Amino acid sequence: MGWFGHNHMPVEGRTILMTGGSEGTGLCVARIFASKGANIIIVSRNEPKLEEAINSIKTTAKSPETQRFHTISADVAESGYAERVVTDATAWNNGQPPEIVWCLAGLSTPMLWIDEGAMKAARNNMDVNYFGTAEMSHAIMRAWLQPSQGAKKTSAEKSRPAAAKHIIFTGSVLSTFSLAGYGTYAPSKFALRALADVLVMEVRLYPDVPIDVHLILPNSITTAGYERENATKPKITQQIEGADKPQSPEEVAQISVDGLENGRYFISTSFVGGLMRWGTMGNSPRDNWFVDTLMAWISPLIMAFVMWDMNSQVSAWAKRNTDREGLSSHTK
Repeated sequence: MGWFGHNHMPVEGRTILMTGGSEGTGLCVARIFASKGANIIIVSRNEPKLEEAINSIKTTAKSPETQRFHTISADVAESGYAERVVTDATAWNNGQPPEIVWCLAGLSTPMLWIDEGAMKAARNNMDVNYFGTAEMSHAIMRAWLQPSQGAKKTSAEKSRPAAAKHIIFTGSVLSTFSLAGYGTYAPSKFALRALADVLVMEVRLYPDVPIDVHLILPNSITTAGYERENATKPKITQQIEGADKPQSPEEVAQISVDGLENGRYFISTSFVGGLMRWGTMGNSPRDNWFVDTLMAWISPLIMAFVMWDMNSQVSAWAKRNTDREGLSSHTK
């Protein structure tokens, strides 16, 4: 892990809060962290599913006699939800805010922009994907940076070296690269990346409370959410994505955790995701200055051919379908 095997995000004995932790990648991540000795708090709307998930997580605990587990029912799309969740989590955690927060709750409702339900879907995607994470990062940072927090350390915390707090955002390869059909979804993930880039700079204002910010960039994941996504996905979008092979939530969870332990900011879970990341680095932090700079030079050449192919597919689709069946043929 990183230089000389250093783990940049140890979790044993620490408390981790995860939104969207009752299923899919969130549940897999929670099980990994429980197996490493962390205390786990999962947040979701569905209370029966929360109970089922927390029981599953408990079975993987490294030290079941000392580790603690908690559930909080909340809707991340509701304004003001995060402050209540952080207050609940802090009270349960002996007056200390969770040291690590990972925002995994999200959804995707792909449509063509002219579709009747596109604006409603776009607002819903923004509420869940962007504001759900933005509110949580705002609430937890305020909790971490309260002057009184320095006086509330437990004896266990005082006995070990100070470790950084962590905020982990779950973006998407579409945080860096858009496709036809994702106008309802990609802007929420682009916005999330912009916020992460802002915060990774802003946390430098608070050197006494070290905070690391991370952004996960997965491809499609074989979860129930992916099945719901495909229910509205335009055929042209499915065609463009033809070469994309969805990853399992277990695979994405493990690659993501490995990247966090290596201290990375941008964590793509596949080569395709890495290629898109390299093509749009902007002012985002580099995980490796030499590799990222080299690939940032090379990737535009590769992406020129990728974009030519994708745009050609869209043009060919329009020629085959619009004249024959009208605009509706693009979405069904």
